[in-house]
Amino acid sequence: MAAATTAVQTPDVPAAAEPARPPGDRRAVTLAAVYYLLAALAVTLWLWRDPASRTVAGNPNDADQYTWFFRYDATAIAHGHLPALVTTAMNAPQGVNAMWNTFMLLPGVLLAPVTLLFGPQSALTVFLTAGFAGSATAMFAVLRCWDASVPAAALGGAVYAFSPAVLHSAIGHYDLQFAVFPPLIIDVGLRLATGRTSAVRGGLWLGLLVTAQLFITEEILFFTAAAGVILVLVLAASRPRAVAGKVRTVAAGLGVAACVTAVIAGYPLWVQFFGPLYQHGSPFTTDFFKNDLSSFVVPSSYQLFHTADSAAAALRYQGHLPEYLGYLGWPLIIVLVLAAIACWRRLPVRAAAVASAVLAVFSLGGTLLFAGHAHPAIKLPWYWLEGLPVFSAALPDRFSIVAAGAGAAVLAFAADAAGPAFAGFAARRLPRLAAGWRPAAVVMSCAVLAVLPIVPKPLPAADVTPLPPGWSTVFASLRLPASASVLVVPIPMSTFTEPLRWQADTGEPGSLVGGYFMGPAWNGRGYIDGNGTPAAGLYLNAMWTRSQAGLPKALAAGVPANAYQGSPGNVQVKVVTDRKMREQIRAWRVSAVIAVVRPDSPLGQYLTALLGRPAAAAGDVLAWRT
Repeated sequence: MAAATTAVQTPDVPAAAEPARPPGDRRAVTLAAVYYLLAALAVTLWLWRDPASRTVAGNPNDADQYTWFFRYDATAIAHGHLPALVTTAMNAPQGVNAMWNTFMLLPGVLLAPVTLLFGPQSALTVFLTAGFAGSATAMFAVLRCWDASVPAAALGGAVYAFSPAVLHSAIGHYDLQFAVFPPLIIDVGLRLATGRTSAVRGGLWLGLLVTAQLFITEEILFFTAAAGVILVLVLAASRPRAVAGKVRTVAAGLGVAACVTAVIAGYPLWVQFFGPLYQHGSPFTTDFFKNDLSSFVVPSSYQLFHTADSAAAALRYQGHLPEYLGYLGWPLIIVLVLAAIACWRRLPVRAAAVASAVLAVFSLGGTLLFAGHAHPAIKLPWYWLEGLPVFSAALPDRFSIVAAGAGAAVLAFAADAAGPAFAGFAARRLPRLAAGWRPAAVVMSCAVLAVLPIVPKPLPAADVTPLPPGWSTVFASLRLPASASVLVVPIPMSTFTEPLRWQADTGEPGSLVGGYFMGPAWNGRGYIDGNGTPAAGLYLNAMWTRSQAGLPKALAAGVPANAYQGSPGNVQVKVVTDRKMREQIRAWRVSAVIAVVRPDSPLGQYLTALLGRPAAAAGDVLAWRT
């Protein structure tokens, strides 16, 4: 009788008050990792047909940028040193502060052997696949540590890692898609807050995990911290008497974590905030990248179950598919709401439900966007936060990634709680049928049905921009020093990223004028492409466009130009005199001019008249020494 009473009362006791259970056994975690890897390979199937030259369709510009950084990292490792945090390999002669960009130092260094042997796109394909499998495995392990059953934890891990928020981040946003560390950071933080680990041990682990995430992307670290604060506040409000006894441990653990992070990442952070090319502000238009309220129930074409109308509606989203992160579907939303209500007395469900709801509301931005129509008069909570330092740099729709993790935890914990409750109900109301039922299996079947609408299709793949015929031959003929700065036409910028891909694939040239990056303008404010491409560069790119059979790729990530503050948009390109062009080329301080163009094209003829006979020519590439 005592055992029965304990079994009934235990769910109402917070997990923090119960004796800590050991983590899920290694065999379960290993087996789950294998299955998640198979699922990740299924989602990335079309990329693996040719991992060196295929990328996820829909965002070629960001993919080009990531390949550039992976090549930059690998080149530094090949020369026996870590990548420089400020470099003129892009945007010469001014350079780029890599810490303000999607540098991804940690994966770039760890995957340097793959980059050097098989190319940067292969390394990104490995990273993408690891992101799906690793994120799911991390969530599974964390849920097991917090007493979720194996089936519930397996479902929670899959819902998190293959959620639309993570899936759509795979469209060129590799740093966001790799969502392995947020569950682990939350886990250690909660262990500190609930007294399940010591200040030293917990602080060391927290510092290492935070540092690892910092060297992938700082934005996800911010969202993870927000989720952690919400969870801790719910715990504190639910058990206020336990707060006083935990404050010292939490403060000490955070102090240890801060010291660990400062030792490892202190100098990189100093370079970012106090070093060369420091910037302030966000390059993105405030309140532009936010979830459309209707997107929570409208699937895109990347989901297995969708309609032509829903796919078309998703394509109309103002941030485009790489930022279409909110979708959950009616069945899962209803199940999560019912689970939160039914299991409200269970602290793990309550905390995760509140966190998921608050983060989802934050993802809607400062004012309401519904069915593509803005409603500026309807102010949302993020409106009063988006102007604060650090907060202003966050894109609110990306809260969906950690919100999906919290929702997955609600589903897992509620599924475990529903099994015994359903068994008791069946025993009382349907005694004849209950004997042949397996309540846990019934509950899990209902949970699986609820998540079917978010099941993804294999990611569509597209060929990357191929290397122009004659590229390597021309560079071999020029025999430029490794540090030589080169002007490549088209000049790389956010809308012309092909040269970044060519440089990433070959390592040539060593230093490039222009680029696709975030940097300070004349006033110190951060913008896409920094000061922007000067008029002479825009003129050359316009001539290059006219010299091609077709138009260049769409704007970066398919995002309209007005998403970027200070973007030239549909700027009218002015005619530049020969004298001004020569002055600008001298100002760039380049050793050579390389044009991917035919000699008889308008651009080829223009550069020949301007610079004289090409010093080298091969395939579709012309070169002039300066």
